[in-house]
Amino acid sequence: MVGLPVIGDSISHGTGAQAAAAATAPKYALTALGKLLVKGRAPKTGYLRSAFSNGWGRFSGCDTRNIILSRDLTNVQYKGDGCTVVSGTLKDPYTAKTINFVRGVGSSLAVQIDHVVALSDAWQTGAQKLSAAARYSLYNDPLNLLAVDGPTNESKSDSDAASWLPPNKSFRCSYVARQVAVKFKYGLWVTAPERDAMAVVLGNCPKQKLPTN
Repeated sequence: MVGLPVIGDSISHGTGAQAAAAATAPKYALTALGKLLVKGRAPKTGYLRSAFSNGWGRFSGCDTRNIILSRDLTNVQYKGDGCTVVSGTLKDPYTAKTINFVRGVGSSLAVQIDHVVALSDAWQTGAQKLSAAARYSLYNDPLNLLAVDGPTNESKSDSDAASWLPPNKSFRCSYVARQVAVKFKYGLWVTAPERDAMAVVLGNCPKQKLPTN
């Protein structure tokens, strides 16, 4: 393998504010949830994916999608560039299915990269006030990205935890903990229904650790 950057190094940059938040984050997700601001959802006015990033970022010559595929798949095979993932095996966290990924027109859609905190949700809970650099970081941050089953990702769309949770119930604690970690890191808030749904999930796993990069 050639050229892939170290996950959690060059790709997970962020601004000084995000770095400081990550450094002072609580140990447990439930504790961090209690520190998030609770507010109503802001208008979606002005939302564009390009307000975060004009497609995947590139780090050490490799784009974020392939970096995440390389992290989350096993039995990974690359093109000659040492970056582009052409095949691999995904144990999908959202459904617990095993998916054999093969790069190609149509077949690549079987595995998609999910923004765990959906960009639209992020926009309506504080991201519209972030700097362009911070939004770019949020879009490309491995903390907010998972390789998952494509159709399940599409069914999630831009839902928050109040309206969508992974069908694989054994993954829900990890999923919600990751959402909390992203919102804590980037200073985003939660709505009251979102907070309540997260609290129910994390109440079943109070020692669930807050993930880091």
